[in-house]
Amino acid sequence: MSISSHSDTGKRRQSCSLHADVSDPPAYYPLFLNLSNKKAVVVGGGKIAERKILPLVKAKAQVTVISPDITKKIRHIKEQKIIEHVARHYRKGDLKEAFLVIAATDSQDVNEQVSMDAPCLVNIVDTPHLCNFIVPSTMIRGPLNIAVSTSGISPALSRSIRKELEKAYGCEFSQYLQSLRKIRRDAMRMIQDRKKRTEFLKCIASEKMIRKVRGKGLREMKKTAEDLLKKARTS
Repeated sequence: MSISSHSDTGKRRQSCSLHADVSDPPAYYPLFLNLSNKKAVVVGGGKIAERKILPLVKAKAQVTVISPDITKKIRHIKEQKIIEHVARHYRKGDLKEAFLVIAATDSQDVNEQVSMDAPCLVNIVDTPHLCNFIVPSTMIRGPLNIAVSTSGISPALSRSIRKELEKAYGCEFSQYLQSLRKIRRDAMRMIQDRKKRTEFLKCIASEKMIRKVRGKGLREMKKTAEDLLKKARTS
């Protein structure tokens, strides 16, 4: 990712904030970030900031919260020494060496300043034209992560679609993936023929197998996978 200087970045974002056309959202590139041991700065300490901090902690980012006041839940996380808390208002220079920045204050001036100062990935809550990335609505089932975005047009619709997906993909899919992990390891070791191995791996992750998980449960899926593995080994 190419990152411009502070001044260039600030001018560009300031221009965007003045001339942004919300009817024509950017063409976003979807991706999942590995934030382990990366510095993430959250400016703000209210309920919205709290909702942003928790996923960052779960992703094992090194989180710094900048706010004179924080919620009880954020304070509890701080007391566990999971995050660092700077108990004051935002200052220029607070974003040094940050990999990712989120601003969630109730001051538009502060949020805009954070956007202009950030030399990295930056998200200003509910203000897409001040961001270079937006956070999708996410459904998590263990290793399964499904993200939904409307390119910032309607976060409410993203949440509604996510809720539909939550009904379609229950907790059994977490167990399904855990089973697939073991079966895949066995297949890599036991099926020497590359073409047969590829066909087997596609089969155990097919739409037909998903229907079996939903209709007959994990036990039946595992039995079918074991039978297919034996067949692939001997054929």
